Amino acid sequence: MGPVNIEGSSIRLLVVDDYEPFRRFVCSTLRKRPFQIVGEASDGVAAVRQAEELKPDLILLDIGLPRLNGLQAAQEIRKLSPDSKIIFVSQESSPEVVQEALSLGARGYVAKTRAASDLLAAVEAVLEGKRFVSSGLTASG
Repeated sequence: MGPVNIEGSSIRLLVVDDYEPFRRFVCSTLRKRPFQIVGEASDGVAAVRQAEELKPDLILLDIGLPRLNGLQAAQEIRKLSPDSKIIFVSQESSPEVVQEALSLGARGYVAKTRAASDLLAAVEAVLEGKRFVSSGLTASG
């Protein structure tokens, strides 16, 4: 038998945000764990294409994206890469948007203002099969 990765296996991630400095922040934060960033996208169309090609374990997805917003992209991704888990990372904080995101099958929702403290916690929770929503955000209903 070959060497065993203590962490289980390298989790493959796709990071989608149209603001490059924030995308870089997310990637550098995620690299503190044994995660593999397999792709980055700056719009919804590219996110859907990369999700279909790469079949990542987890997709960190912004909502305010050009060409196809994150909610629309998530609907397409659910069809093309149904095993990929989605965590929205967005500045949108209205209960209606959070609820819609979760109803589309997202496993987590992180407010960008809380990304520094919540991002790794959200990823770990979702990978353990739990749901994560940043404190202060409420999903109505």
